[in-house]
Amino acid sequence: MVTATNVDATAVNTIGWLSAADWTIVVPVYQRQYRWDIGGCEQLLADIRAVAELDDRHMHFIGSILSSASGEGEDAELVLIDGQQRTTTLMLLVAALHHTVRETDPELADRLERVLVHSHDAARTKLRPHRAWASVFERVVLDLPLPPGEQRDSRFDDNYAFFRSQISLDEAPHIWRGLQKLEHVAITLGTGANAQQIFESLNSTGEPLRDHELIHNYVLMGLTHAEQREIEAEYWQPIEQNTGEAIAEFWRQYLVMRTGREVTVVGGRGVYDAFRQEFPRLEFADLMRYADEWRSFSNVYRILLQPGEAPDDGIARHLTYLGTFGNGMYPLVMRAYRDFELDVIGRDELLDTLEMLQSLLVRRSVVGTGTDRLVARLCRAREEGPEAFVTAISRITPSDERVAVALKYSDLPHARYVLGRIAGVDGAGALDVEHIFPLSPGDGWTGDGRREWASYSDDEQNSHRALAHTIGNLAVLEEDLALRAFDRSFPDKQRLYARSAVPTTAELAELPAWGTAAIAERSKRLTERFVEVWQRPGGPAIDDDGLTPILDAVRRRGWPPGWHREWAYVEYCGEHWEVPDVKYLFNRVFKRLWADDRAAVVAYSARRGGPVYTAQSWNGQWDRLDDDHSLYMGWDSSYMLSAVQGVLEEAGLAPEVFVKYSYIGNAM
Repeated sequence: MVTATNVDATAVNTIGWLSAADWTIVVPVYQRQYRWDIGGCEQLLADIRAVAELDDRHMHFIGSILSSASGEGEDAELVLIDGQQRTTTLMLLVAALHHTVRETDPELADRLERVLVHSHDAARTKLRPHRAWASVFERVVLDLPLPPGEQRDSRFDDNYAFFRSQISLDEAPHIWRGLQKLEHVAITLGTGANAQQIFESLNSTGEPLRDHELIHNYVLMGLTHAEQREIEAEYWQPIEQNTGEAIAEFWRQYLVMRTGREVTVVGGRGVYDAFRQEFPRLEFADLMRYADEWRSFSNVYRILLQPGEAPDDGIARHLTYLGTFGNGMYPLVMRAYRDFELDVIGRDELLDTLEMLQSLLVRRSVVGTGTDRLVARLCRAREEGPEAFVTAISRITPSDERVAVALKYSDLPHARYVLGRIAGVDGAGALDVEHIFPLSPGDGWTGDGRREWASYSDDEQNSHRALAHTIGNLAVLEEDLALRAFDRSFPDKQRLYARSAVPTTAELAELPAWGTAAIAERSKRLTERFVEVWQRPGGPAIDDDGLTPILDAVRRRGWPPGWHREWAYVEYCGEHWEVPDVKYLFNRVFKRLWADDRAAVVAYSARRGGPVYTAQSWNGQWDRLDDDHSLYMGWDSSYMLSAVQGVLEEAGLAPEVFVKYSYIGNAM
C-alpha cells in the first residue's frame, strides 16, 4: 500500500477534535476578516437542530478544515489555511451555549469550556484570530466587560448575540446533542506539502456549483439509489427539458411565486438558500408531492418561453405581447396560467390579467419608471383575491395624464409593439419602425415640398430633432416600403405610405405637410388610442412616488458602504418618517409597536428568540422599552430588516409601510 507522507486527512468528530487537543488554532495574517453574517449563523443553527432530532446513525458533515501543524507542547499551533469562518462561528455558538448553562449545569458547562479554552489556562482561547481582531473575539468568548466608553460593534458580537438570543436554557441539551453530531475532514499538511495548491484543489477545481445544481444535489441527497433514479427520471429530467438553459431562472421565479418575496441572486447562492428555507426537510413522500408541483410549473414555464406552444391562440398572442417586456412578470403569470389549467380561473380572467400586466409595464416604461422588483408584491396581492390584485396593480400604474405628457415629449419605448397594437396589425407580418422625420436629414430634405432643411433655423431644427423619437413621428411600415422610404423627404414618403396596409401609416398620405405641428397633432391622436388599448385598472390614480413595500426592501449583508443613507424616507401607515437607515427604522418600528400593539411584538419575539428580552443578558448595544424589557440593537443590516418585516407582518401592518430609496440606496 502506498501512503501519503505530506498530507494527513482524517474524518473526525468536530467537537471531539476541538476538545481533545490542547494546541492553539491560529488564523494567519493573510486570511480575510471574519465575515459570516446572521443568515449563515441561522442556517448553521437550523442544521444543528435538525441533526439533533435524528437517531445516532445520522451525522452532519460540515466540510473539510485544512491546516498545518507547528511547535510542540504548550507552544503547539495549528495554522488554519481553510476553515476559519466555520471554526470561528462554531466557537461563538459554543460560547453562547456555555454562557447560557454555566450557572445551572456545571457538568455541561465544563465540557463546553474544554472546547473553548486551554486546559492549563482558562483565560486563553483555543482559537486565536488575526491579532487585529483577537482581543475582540476573546472578549466575546470569555464574556469580559468592555473598557469604559468602548462600544461592542463587530461580527463576533453580532453572531454571538444571535446565538445567545436563540438558545434557551431548556433547549441547551438539544443543541449540545446536535453539536456532538458534527463531523469534518481534518486535513493536516506536513512540511513538504504545498498548502496553496491543496487549498486551490479543494476550492477551485472547475467552476463552483450553480444554484440549480445545488438544488439538484440537495433534492437527491439522502435518498436510496432507487428513489434517486425515480425522482431523476420522472421529475428532474422533465424539468430540465422544459426549462433548458433557463433552468436557474426558472427556480428563482418559481420561488418568488411561491414565497411572495424577491429572491436575490447577486453575490452568493441566493436561489439555493431560498429553496432550502422553503423546503427545509424533504422526506420522500413530501418530495414526491413537491416534485410533481415543480414539474407542472416547469411545463407552464416552457409555454412562457415558447408562447406558440399554448393551445389557445388568444392566450399565445398575449403571452407573446408580454414577452416584449422580458421575463420579470413570469412568477405571477406562472401562477395564473397554472390556475387556468386547473380550472381555478377562466380564460377571460387569465386574459384580463395579461392585459393588466401589459398596461402596467408599458405605462411605466413610457413615463420612465422602473419595472424591477414589482412582481413579488403582485404575487402577494393576487393571493388575497381579485380586488386586492387590481388595487395593487392600480397603485403602481401611471395615470393617463402622466402617460400623455411622456408620449408627447419622450422617446417611445417598445415602438414596434406599441404602434402595432394601436394599429391592430401586431404580428401581421414583417414590419419596421419608420421615422417620418428622419434622424439624419440631408440638406435637401423637405416636409412640404417647398422649404428645404438647410433653410430651417437652428431652433426649428432642434425642435424637430427633439421630437424625432416620440410617438407622433413614428410609424410601422412593411419592410420593403421602409427600405425605400429611408431618409427621403415627406412628399416622396407619402406615395409609399399610401401603399401600406397599416391604417395609421396609410393615413399619413393625406396630410399636406410634415413638421412639429403635425407631429404634435398625431401624438395627441395616438395617445388617445394608447390609453384605450392599455387601460389603467382600478379607481382614481395613486402616484406612489416609486415607493417600495417594506416586504420588498432589499436585504443587504453586513453593513455595506452607504447603508446609513439608504432611504430618503419611510411611509408608515400614512405617516411620513425621516428614516435614513435600517438601524433607525428597526428601533422606531419596535418602539412604536411596543406602544401600539405589544402583543404582536411579544409573539414575534417569542417565536424568533428576540430581539426583545426581559434582561440584558450579555454585553452589547441595548435600548430600553420599559422597566422590564429591552431591545437588542447589535444586529447586522439583514437581520434588522428581516425583524422589521416580520414584526410588521405579525401586526398586520406590512401592506401599509413603504420605503423610498435614496440615490445612494438605489446605487448600493
